[in-house]
This record gives sequence, structure tokens and C-alpha cells, in this order.
Amino acid sequence: MKKQLTMTAIICISIIFHLPVAAQDALPPQVPIWDGNTVELKLHKLADGVYAIQPSTVETETTKGIPQATSGGFIVGEKGVMIIECFLNKKLYDQEIKLIRSVTDKPILYAVNTSDHGDHCFTNYLLPPATIIIQNDFAKENLAKNFENIKQFMIMLFGKGRGIEEARYRAADITIAKNDKLKVDLGGGKVVELINTGTAQSPADLFVWLPSSKVFWAGNPFIAESPTIPWLFDGYFLEPADNLKRMYDLLPDDAIVIPGHGRITTKAGIKYTIDYVQSLRQQVTAAIQKGQTLEQAKRTITMKEYDKGYVLFNWLHFNFNLPNAYKDISGNKEK
Repeated sequence: MKKQLTMTAIICISIIFHLPVAAQDALPPQVPIWDGNTVELKLHKLADGVYAIQPSTVETETTKGIPQATSGGFIVGEKGVMIIECFLNKKLYDQEIKLIRSVTDKPILYAVNTSDHGDHCFTNYLLPPATIIIQNDFAKENLAKNFENIKQFMIMLFGKGRGIEEARYRAADITIAKNDKLKVDLGGGKVVELINTGTAQSPADLFVWLPSSKVFWAGNPFIAESPTIPWLFDGYFLEPADNLKRMYDLLPDDAIVIPGHGRITTKAGIKYTIDYVQSLRQQVTAAIQKGQTLEQAKRTITMKEYDKGYVLFNWLHFNFNLPNAYKDISGNKEK
């Protein structure tokens, strides 16, 4: 798979996603991570007019540690529909629209991308012209500048011939600034809150919260429940650690949570992410205080208590999560 990318493309991708030097050539143990040509999407009704759209495999495979394709959904109000996520390729987009049309013929007024990663936004170009696309500020800016390189990054992880090559850039119509939120009234009591906390996985994160039904689309920051660990591969740690806890604390105990890549769960179900990040922070801080180098920290901070069968544990923990924690914590100490 490495031969699919030129060295220039790898360097560009590394800059865009702020990858540590040691991680720039690190590929996951399986490529594609999941196959966009074979994913079948399923509809889950969560409340009146509120639906999740998820891969059909999430119920059986999430807790086995098998990486899952992207989850999204939609909300139907009196005025029309809001889609959450526009998936990786046309095949998945067509499935998404078919599922929406199985319950409503109302117009698609809004489409929300919770990330600038292609599996959350690459089919924006297929939306009706009148649909208003919403992202956070960084997502729009990064996609505008780096769309083709982001496509190469997605091909690297999810394979050629998965419809990624056909993706075309379509700009967001509305953006939300860091530490800000936007309320969208769909009518019928459905007021959706779109929240930009800043980086919780990447600077492009956007959370979707529907208070009236207590439904929360968590996106990539809360990727799935145990045994999945977070994908902190965009080069940041301290800000995500704080913002993950901030969003977790926002949720009521009875919230319905749709993770970015796992089965529908609860607030308790995503606590595994919080626990892993807090433990990693404590252990890396202790290692730095002892004067350990990054390589020494990698040998001692194995966190086997969180290595419970997730296929991508070693790839993420040793190539991204731990190095980014070490970089941020050591850099913060020096200030």
C-alpha cells in the first residue's frame, strides 16, 4: 500500500494531519480498515423522527474489536430533514438516501459533517443543491486547501477502487467557530445544537446534540465503546483530553449516544474513552517526570489493561496516542 503514495503526498498528508515523524509511514495492520464497497447500512429509530444510520455489523462486531464503518443519522422536523454525515462513497450515500426516503419525503434542508475526514463528508457533492452544509470553521478551511491530499490519505487507509477517487469538493454553507455552537430549529420541537468545542479528536470536530430526545452524535472523538480506543492521530492530546471530558460531562446519564464508528450506546458506554485518555495522561506525565525519553515511555506504557482485543490498538496507541501525549505534555512542561 505504501507504493500507492508518492513521497510528496506522504509529506503533505503528514502536515495536514499533524502526524508525528515516526508515524508518517505507519500503516494499520489491515488495509482497508473497512471496505466501503461492502458496507450495508441499517436504520435504527431512536425517537419520533430521530434515526441513526449504521453499518449492519455494529451489533455483532463492535465489542469484538473489529473496526466499523461510519455511523450517522437524520432528524425529521416539521420543516424538513437534517442529515448527520455524508459518507465515504456514492454507494453508501445512495443507501443513506434510500433509508431516509423510507420514512419521509420531506426536503433535506441541512447536512452536518462532524469531521473533515472523507468518510464523514466526501459525498457532500451528491446532496441536492438547496441543501445547506454545516461544518466547523477549521473543517471548511482544511477541506478547501487540502481536499485532494485528504483523498489520498483516505485511499491509503481505505483502499483504491472504493469510490473515493470520484469525490469532489463542495464547500460548507455555514460554519461554526471554535468554542461556539449553533441551534437549528427543524420545527415540531426539534431544536438541534451543533457544538464546536475545539479539538476533541481533530480541529474539525463538530458534535450534534438533540436535547428533546437526548440523542448525541459523537463523531470520531468517541469512536466506539470498549475495546475501541480513541484515534488521536491528528497530532493533539491535551486539548482532546480536556474536551472529551467536557462533552462527556455535558451528557445526562440517560443520553443515547451514536459513536462515530460503533453500535448505539450510552454515556456509560463511552466512558472507556475517558478512562483510557486520563490513564494515558497520568502515565505519560509520570514518565516525563522520571526523565524518560519517548522510546523509553513506549516500552513502559503498554497499557495492557486497555488492550482488550481492538484490532487497531497497537497501531493507534504506540504510533499516535502515546507520542502525541508525550509531545503535548512535555511541551506544556517546558512553558
